[in-house]
Amino acid sequence: MRAALDAREEFEAVFVAASATSPELSALVVDATARGVRVYSLAPEVLSRVADAVTPQPVVATVRLPVRDVSSIPAAALVLVLHDLRDPGNAGTLIRSAHAAGASGVVFTGSSVDPFNPKTLRATAGSIFRIPVAVSSLGEVTSSFRDRGAAILATVVRGGRNHRDVDFSRPSVVVIGNEADGLDAASIALCDESITIEMAGANESLNAGVAGSLIAFEALWRRQDTISPPVTPSL
Repeated sequence: MRAALDAREEFEAVFVAASATSPELSALVVDATARGVRVYSLAPEVLSRVADAVTPQPVVATVRLPVRDVSSIPAAALVLVLHDLRDPGNAGTLIRSAHAAGASGVVFTGSSVDPFNPKTLRATAGSIFRIPVAVSSLGEVTSSFRDRGAAILATVVRGGRNHRDVDFSRPSVVVIGNEADGLDAASIALCDESITIEMAGANESLNAGVAGSLIAFEALWRRQDTISPPVTPSL
């Protein structure tokens, strides 16, 4: 909720557990009230029915989240495209990683999970409010960014160019495929090149969230000399 307030998103209402008391929660309520957001105090058992989580936090909010148009996402730095990605945890992880790695945006294509699925939202840890997210078709995405000078890269388990040999200093769009099947031949054909994360072990493949995160941070490190302020350690 703090991330949504800081991003000046449009709130419909905030629901707070009547029994919850903490300085952080009080500050959230004060800030929300100052913004003109309706705040309701609910009994804990009522709040648990409003929320979809098994063990909900003591505050729940309803927020209008706008879906961006692909053309509004800059063809700069890195854009992650999630094609037919079904797992909300992976989708949320990739939004979170894209934001942390300074990506320009994330686009959902094909039969991907809803980017505003509650489980996806939780997995973003607030990053959904800090990076543009769009929904489109893969063909429209590749055409839009190619026309604006970006390289379109398909991720494949084997046979692609080592992702560490890619020139991520130029605008790049990286397409991550379905967790079980990856990208099909038609989707790969829409891209300019295929890239692969080389592995030392005998793994069949990497988790989609892990693979996309590795590539996002590889792109960040390649661009770090051009980033202001400089990249800071996360650990």
